[in-house]
Amino acid sequence: MRQHVQRLADLQLDQPSLVTIGVFDGVHRGHQHLIRKLVEEARATSRLAAAITFFPHPDVVIRGWTGRYYLTTPEDRAALLAQLGIDYVVTLPFDAHLRQIRAADFVDQLLRHLNMTGLWVGSDFAMGYKREGNIDFLRLEGQAKGFQLEVIDLIVNDHAAISSSAIRDALRAGDVERARSLLGRSYAVSGEVVRGEARGRKIGFPTANIAAWDQLVIPANGVYAGWAALEDEPERYMAVTNVGIRPTFNGENVTVEVHLLDFDRDIYGQRLQFAFEHRLRSEIRFESITRLIEQISRDAEAGRAALTRSAVS
Repeated sequence: MRQHVQRLADLQLDQPSLVTIGVFDGVHRGHQHLIRKLVEEARATSRLAAAITFFPHPDVVIRGWTGRYYLTTPEDRAALLAQLGIDYVVTLPFDAHLRQIRAADFVDQLLRHLNMTGLWVGSDFAMGYKREGNIDFLRLEGQAKGFQLEVIDLIVNDHAAISSSAIRDALRAGDVERARSLLGRSYAVSGEVVRGEARGRKIGFPTANIAAWDQLVIPANGVYAGWAALEDEPERYMAVTNVGIRPTFNGENVTVEVHLLDFDRDIYGQRLQFAFEHRLRSEIRFESITRLIEQISRDAEAGRAALTRSAVS
């Protein structure tokens, strides 16, 4: 990626570009399908590839939704788009001003700042004030203003279009396997490793507590097997993670506690990512610490077995 900016005015491209527009939360398989086609065409025709996205999510602003809603941070989303070959990412603040902008005016800004010669969108796309900039409108704009509109059919999974909403629903149900099938990769949570109450270490199963972004979707409470990785280190580690409130210890706040298998290092203050591969069980309260330790041992072995099977399949 050449640049990630928050204003169109920060760019003035001399080279022609192909542009796509969307929230792209999660950068799921449907997004990937469109973007790969756009990048392929851009490279074949010596044009740049640009993506316009938004933060906050329009649903958060228009519908007033709060809490954990996002599948990716704005920075992670831009990085995923760059991995697909996007040259420029513009993450526009979705506010009252942007909400009121007319579709034709927004098209003019894309032409002026991005030297847009092609606009690529999904078949359900619309933009601008009251979603006036639908496919028919944009096709006429292209004819009048000299850019080509390319409409890409949506990718379906189980007879339904792949969507960020479906991925959120799967994660909130703890169905990380379904989320993976829609995303095209395992869902991951990352953050700084912060100090907790050190109960895991006291019972022989030290955990790394991830301080995940408070607006990021966390899978349903339960125990999961997956892969842990430290930032800037290539190695991955088998791990078992508890998502929940730790009812055996009368906890109240949801935490993400990662127990890395065959690992014994102090990683406080480092950034750790955990990729959810398999749900092992729901979170339950144990009548004694002894029973908890026994179950954690079984979870660790079940996680190791599940990850070994998936690694060789």
